[in-house]
Amino acid sequence: MAKVPELFGSMVFNDQMMLERLPKATYKALKKTIQNGEPLDESVANVVASAMKDWAIEKGCTHYTHWFQPMTGITAEKHDSFITPNGDGQVIMEFSGKELVKGEPDASSFPSGGIRATFEARGYTTWDPTSYAFAKDGTLYIPTAFCSYTGEVLDKKTPLLRSMERISTEACKVLNLLGKTDVTRVTTTVGPEQEYFLIDKDVYDQRKDLIYTGRTLFGAKAPKGQELDDHYFGAIKTRVASFMADLDNELWKLGILAKTKHNEVAPSQHELAPIFTTTNIATDHNELTMEVMKKIAEKHGLVCLLHEKPFAGVNGSGKHNNWSISTNTGENLLDPGKTPENNIQFQLFLAAIVKAVHEYQDLLRISVASAGNDHRLGANEAPPAIISMYLGDDLGALVDSIINGTEYISKGKVKMSTGVDVLPDFKKDTSDRNRTSPFAFTGNKFEFRALGSALNIACPNIMLNTMVAEELSEFYDELKDASDLDAAVKALIKKTFTEHQAIIFNGNNYAPEWVEEAEKRGLLNLKSLPDAVEHYIDQKNIDLFTKNKIYSVDEIHARYEIELENYAKIINIEALTMIDMAKKDMIPAVTSYVRELTDTALAKKALSDAIPTSVEEDLITSLSNKLVCFSKKTAELENAVIGASEYEGDVLAYAKYYRESVFSVMTELRAIGDAMETETAADYWPYPSYGEMLYGV
Repeated sequence: MAKVPELFGSMVFNDQMMLERLPKATYKALKKTIQNGEPLDESVANVVASAMKDWAIEKGCTHYTHWFQPMTGITAEKHDSFITPNGDGQVIMEFSGKELVKGEPDASSFPSGGIRATFEARGYTTWDPTSYAFAKDGTLYIPTAFCSYTGEVLDKKTPLLRSMERISTEACKVLNLLGKTDVTRVTTTVGPEQEYFLIDKDVYDQRKDLIYTGRTLFGAKAPKGQELDDHYFGAIKTRVASFMADLDNELWKLGILAKTKHNEVAPSQHELAPIFTTTNIATDHNELTMEVMKKIAEKHGLVCLLHEKPFAGVNGSGKHNNWSISTNTGENLLDPGKTPENNIQFQLFLAAIVKAVHEYQDLLRISVASAGNDHRLGANEAPPAIISMYLGDDLGALVDSIINGTEYISKGKVKMSTGVDVLPDFKKDTSDRNRTSPFAFTGNKFEFRALGSALNIACPNIMLNTMVAEELSEFYDELKDASDLDAAVKALIKKTFTEHQAIIFNGNNYAPEWVEEAEKRGLLNLKSLPDAVEHYIDQKNIDLFTKNKIYSVDEIHARYEIELENYAKIINIEALTMIDMAKKDMIPAVTSYVRELTDTALAKKALSDAIPTSVEEDLITSLSNKLVCFSKKTAELENAVIGASEYEGDVLAYAKYYRESVFSVMTELRAIGDAMETETAADYWPYPSYGEMLYGV
């Protein structure tokens, strides 16, 4: 095995490769494009393309692809070979700057939210030089943005890059105003922690629901779940450890900063956490991580489940988005320092974030809304659907002192004594972590904990970057002409904290009392995707995105429609899968078992009336009654799915119908099916049990 430093980035056309392989003038021109956003000359692109092609061929590549992130929520790729006819029946390997910079995938079959007609097929991909190309499975992957023929943005990368530019521009203006004139660029960084499940491939192949929907639509709880807390941070099983080792190696080759791996709370659940990096690169890397996880799992006879709630009754999987802001001079703007009470710059940026989260709480909720994540939010395994902020005791006390005009007294870092002489004493942090908070301050960053495990992290980071940029823009306008800047900044900080303190909550977000308290504070409780996405097109949100040039009005409405349509389609697929499982597998299985019980009881009676048959008779009665209810509820679900067609003209009503009328019947059908499983002999039940799935690796 190669040493990690030699392995890391070995399949990436990174800065080191460019420095080695590009002429100095080309390298400098490309770096200006990457660092300053300057246009890339075609001659430069040709030289880069040639060097990139030669490097890729050395890595075993025969093809290249423009790798992009359409509104499907996953990545897309079309592979073209490097071959070019040379006129004598042979081929040469070529790759031009034009091919590097622009691609043309068929755009007709990607979600467009009504922006494009189905017959309008042309779309364009364009190279994102800020995210390095890489080699994988014999193909050179080129990270790109994606738009339609008429220019509308059809991807998640372009708005993210726009939002990063916006927060950089506005943060620089504020910092320059505060005297930091050497700051010319500000970058948001992200470290997304990724949770996932691993189950045996043979077991997975026997579950229609996992194959079609990614989650179990039926399944009685196993005798043991997560109640002993013995899986969390427990010893990693040999087979899983082998998977994790291979995963690390593959991710390191691709330049992904995989750092931490451990068992999560639920059985068969695990987590991978990377070191933070620039937001758009972190987004690319997280999408790549999820793809690689699935491929590596297959090699080990496993399946990696990234659905937010693959198993009922145990914790689902999330993705913690650790978000921060740094300057090109190396300063973390969310680092309070040793004396936060004197760090006016930190206080000002904190105030902007507090105001942004309060005013645009609906957008943060929308950014994590999905059919899968609706199963997690609000349960005691993930933050609730109510968006709030956790600042911790020390920082919370600072905000209170600013609001009330009282003296701030820091608790400081208290020395921890273990009471064991051989163990070293250490200083604990000034604040505990709050795992129940959706948006928690964790020292020098905010941890947005409400994301679902399958989510593309671009959307929440677009929201965060844009809303904070808007508040910084307003701050700059209010401060730029102040005669006494120091006094004006302090007054603005106090005013902002006072007006927006309702969003700050340092308590237990799981407590029932918080729901009532949040309502009193005027905070939204948007429990499902349709409830949340309904607010996407509120005027204040349209104004935010159009003013900051993140989306046009049409692009906002397109995303609104795509989210609602996708939700309805997912619930529809789940409902049809349940109907298929019920009619083709579960009803016949239970009927067969009842027949065997009946035959057994009759055989006993034929042998002797003295032989008791109460056990069989009780089971026959119980299962027969349940079977009648199950069959009726299956028919009810079929009718509910058919009834959805009445609402197809109104995308919001359509999604709400699936939530309120279809999903509710699915829940009732599952309850009966799971009850039947507990009474049916294992030999007759058509699917692997929860116990087999969760403890079979």
